[in-house]
This record gives sequence, C-alpha cells and structure tokens, in this order.
Amino acid sequence: MGAEERRAEIYELLLAKRQTTIDALSTQFGVNERTIRRDIEALALTRPIETVRGRYGGGVKLMDWYHPQRTRLCPEQMKLLRKLAPSLCGDDVAVLNSIIDQFAP
Repeated sequence: MGAEERRAEIYELLLAKRQTTIDALSTQFGVNERTIRRDIEALALTRPIETVRGRYGGGVKLMDWYHPQRTRLCPEQMKLLRKLAPSLCGDDVAVLNSIIDQFAP
C-alpha cells in the first residue's frame, strides 16, 4: 500500500470514528508511528485534522465543526470546477485541487 492510499484510508477511518490514536493507526496499517505522523501532517494540509497530545503517543481527530456530509459539491459545481481547471496556473491549481479533494462527493 502506497502513502496516498494509506492516507485516504486514514481519512476514511477518521470520518467514521472521528478520532483515534497514532499507535492504533500504526498497528492497523503496519507502519511505524513516524510514518503515520507524516501521513497526518500531509492530510492536515487539506483536511481539518488536528493532533492531540496524549499519554500513549497522542491521537488524531477531525475538528469538531467538520461534518463532510454537509459540505459536498453537487455535480454541476464539480463540472464547473473541472471546466475552470485548465485556465488556472501556479498556486491557483493547488487551491482548486484542494477544494475538489475536500468537497467532492
């Protein structure tokens, strides 16, 4: 399993459970805690994820205000964003991709 696939599964797990520990993720995915911490850092760039200090290596959770079922793009919005993508450059492309990643169904 590659990093992107693992990160997607971590995100899906957080959507379902809302929070977990770094240790539990490390065990579940069969990688060391440092790898999970890197994955969380990468996910936190585009997702509302926060880490929490804890007794057993700390945890990770979705921010309390985040409820993705309330924030989805409809198909027409997705179509428009994909239509705009070729006309963008530089940081604008990264911002558009983060919007699509965060709000796409």
